[in-house]
Amino acid sequence: MTENITVNGQNSVRITDGGRVIYVDPFRVEEERHDADYILITHEHYDHFSPEDIEKVVGPNCILVAPESMRKKADAVENLVKKTVLVMPGESLDVDGLKLETVAMYNILKPFHPKSAGWVGYVITAEAKRIYVAGDIDEIKEAKAVRCDIACVPIGGFYTMDAKKAAELVNIIHPLVAIPVHYGGLVGKPEDGKTFASCVEQGIRVEFKIEF
Repeated sequence: MTENITVNGQNSVRITDGGRVIYVDPFRVEEERHDADYILITHEHYDHFSPEDIEKVVGPNCILVAPESMRKKADAVENLVKKTVLVMPGESLDVDGLKLETVAMYNILKPFHPKSAGWVGYVITAEAKRIYVAGDIDEIKEAKAVRCDIACVPIGGFYTMDAKKAAELVNIIHPLVAIPVHYGGLVGKPEDGKTFASCVEQGIRVEFKIEF
């Protein structure tokens, strides 16, 4: 079910959908791939919006999707992409055949990701599955309302939920598969993945996509 998903660390997720390639928050990409049909950005922090990495993956007809509040930031890569689509939380849209839903992305009682910024996670329909890439969140109400088959959730703590809180969220939305992200690098420890898995309820398969 998740053979079409790879994680390059942090929230750098790559999804294939037939002949299309979708990146979310490309970061620390080592190769010049130039295979992206879509690049989705959750928010403006350097480990999520990296013009250097966008340049490495952008394809010839690539579409950039980013929060409306990043309009000026997106101008930095405007010359690399075919077009830019700016979004707000709570939208359902079809971007040249790619079905997306945007979900609010923010922290609770932390200053790093304010709700007022209008940053977003994405529910992407690919290979007939709904894939939720949450971005840098805590256990927020909008995330609890998501319905998906696969959930990529941050577990590293400090800037996001920790492993136990992330498991609580996953147990609420109950996808078929949960993929922990945003740990073991800039924040969190590799061992956080085991903590997360031990707290996820039976019936939800945990898959590790980040290699250490």
